[in-house]
Amino acid sequence: MVGYSLSATGANNRIKLLITGATGFVGRFLCNRLLTEGLAVRGTLLAFEKKSSLYDGVEAVLVEPLGADTPWSHALAGVDTIIHLAARVHIMDDPLADPLAEFRKVNVAGTVRLASEAAKVGVKRFVFISSIKVNGEESSIPYTVDSPSVPSDPYGISKWEAERALRTIEADTGMEVVVVRPTLVYGPGVKANFLNMLKVVQRGIPLPLASIKNKRSFIYVGNLVDALAVCASNPAAAGKTYLLSDGEDVSTPELISRTAKALGVPARLLPFPAQLMKLAGRLIGKSGAANRLTGSLTVDISAMRTELGWIPPFTMEQGLMRTAEWFNNRC
Repeated sequence: MVGYSLSATGANNRIKLLITGATGFVGRFLCNRLLTEGLAVRGTLLAFEKKSSLYDGVEAVLVEPLGADTPWSHALAGVDTIIHLAARVHIMDDPLADPLAEFRKVNVAGTVRLASEAAKVGVKRFVFISSIKVNGEESSIPYTVDSPSVPSDPYGISKWEAERALRTIEADTGMEVVVVRPTLVYGPGVKANFLNMLKVVQRGIPLPLASIKNKRSFIYVGNLVDALAVCASNPAAAGKTYLLSDGEDVSTPELISRTAKALGVPARLLPFPAQLMKLAGRLIGKSGAANRLTGSLTVDISAMRTELGWIPPFTMEQGLMRTAEWFNNRC
């Protein structure tokens, strides 16, 4: 297996990585991490994005929106490894008539196009960021790398189909593929549901979540990019799939309490039966949101620990503190 050490070996022998989605939440953290290791990093830019959107020091390369016909030859020159972050992300209440078709255009066809072109020019390793949604939405026991894949929404289905297509390309070409399925990612710059939670907790809005007894896994962005760096470099990762989290599972009320502590505000939690919350969710068409608040979804990261020797460098407390500092300063 190929692999390489994430350490600089001289200006004329620097590993070049292509990071798709380099301007995004995770992408910017990842580029910073790789640059600090002395690696040569190239990041994708879409036509409407400014070069300043990339982390300082990243080589910019303009690409078309991801799809079956995206040209990649100019972006792949000299590239040893690809970390593929770019995707059509999960969208709450997707307004499109056929969301799955749109997800497939980007997440399946776009990924297959990139991987196929990469294999042709001799890229050694392709790290694909998938999603825990490939395994499912809820489980009373932790998902493991051996758990069945039962995605239930268009986003999860598209990621699962992309994973299978990548394994076929790997078998046909010999390009090493590593698949990573993270849980919900949080950290400075987070958006969507986690950002909404920060706003609600900061404002002191009472939340009827004290009675919930569940367990959920999350991953701090600093832990995720550290794991991606390991998956890009460790020879033992070739051909593997890994599930990722902070390694600490918390209930919904515990997450609220920890977040409130990090923000420096009191947690305002009120008791309310979880079953009634689920019923209310169904009545107002928000079953998914209610299930995420009340249900369990945890992952077992022991494969990363034992096979790659990976230990999350940040605790959840540290991750929440850094997220809270960003939120208090910026928001």
